[in-house]
Amino acid sequence: MSFIENIKQRAKQDIKTIILPEAEDKRVLEAASKVVAQGFAKVILIGDKEQIEKDSKENNIDLSEVEIIDIKSSSKKQEYAQKLFELRQAKGMTQEEASKLIEEPIYFGMMMLKNGEADGLVSGAAHSTSNTLRPALQILKTAPNTKLVSAFFVMCVPNCEYGEHGTFIYGDSGLNQNPNADELSEIAISSAKSFKSLVEAEPKVAMLSYSTYGSAKSELTEKVIEATKLVKEKAPDLLVDGELQVDAAIIPEVSKSKAPGSPIEGNANVLIFPDLNAGNIGYKLTQRLAKAEAYGPLCQGIAKPVNDLSRGCSSDDIVGVVAITAVQAQS
Repeated sequence: MSFIENIKQRAKQDIKTIILPEAEDKRVLEAASKVVAQGFAKVILIGDKEQIEKDSKENNIDLSEVEIIDIKSSSKKQEYAQKLFELRQAKGMTQEEASKLIEEPIYFGMMMLKNGEADGLVSGAAHSTSNTLRPALQILKTAPNTKLVSAFFVMCVPNCEYGEHGTFIYGDSGLNQNPNADELSEIAISSAKSFKSLVEAEPKVAMLSYSTYGSAKSELTEKVIEATKLVKEKAPDLLVDGELQVDAAIIPEVSKSKAPGSPIEGNANVLIFPDLNAGNIGYKLTQRLAKAEAYGPLCQGIAKPVNDLSRGCSSDDIVGVVAITAVQAQS
């Protein structure tokens, strides 16, 4: 069974309700229909109900089992605006600004999550990452004992002997531009937890660089070396190694020659990139050249499950991320 099919089966064991606030996008409507048809989650669409029904009819999309919330006629609008004002007034937000923001589907959806009226939210098909994460951090804030919100991709590479039967987590490949050593260590620890939760296998973490065990020296490599040291101090039971070039991280034969004695022995399944340049390039190369399925950017460290989408996503990509969000909500 593939990674995503396994995730869908797990989601069916405890059905969660996921909000899709971009109902103006045909791909989102298609995804909502597919999710309820496959029966692994309930879906709430937020938007102009009349327009949604018109678009679904024109495109022959069945939304009969999907809940649609129209902010204009919602009885919760005023209540949510007041709560948003109370949450943000210390940061200078006025009641007028809160009333205006709550008319935006993403803000309205985040308030639904805050209020416990849904379990997760997926956005980003038609919005930037910042437009998805800003309201999440303003309203939901970070999870307990979390210092940093970060983003990762689950990469499923077909016919691949590396990683966990071709499945990897790439972090941070979507959010933090140039994390320092401490931030990089937090990304590694969070990504390992996400791997264990979603893939249900032991995480083997590689802190990636253009150098292996001091084969090159610079400020860039020193950051990764320091981050690796911090991971080992903060999570002594975690299987981690660095700094490693990617071939030494994922190919056992290369590991033996470049990194003899490495505790992960070239079997890494969680790859931690030194910055967003490397992470973003790495995931897109894997996706396009290896024809990998890429699920994300998925978020870790927010108090409730909120996940971003690539604006180039397909409806099936959205379906996959909804399934992952539902499983995240179970825990």
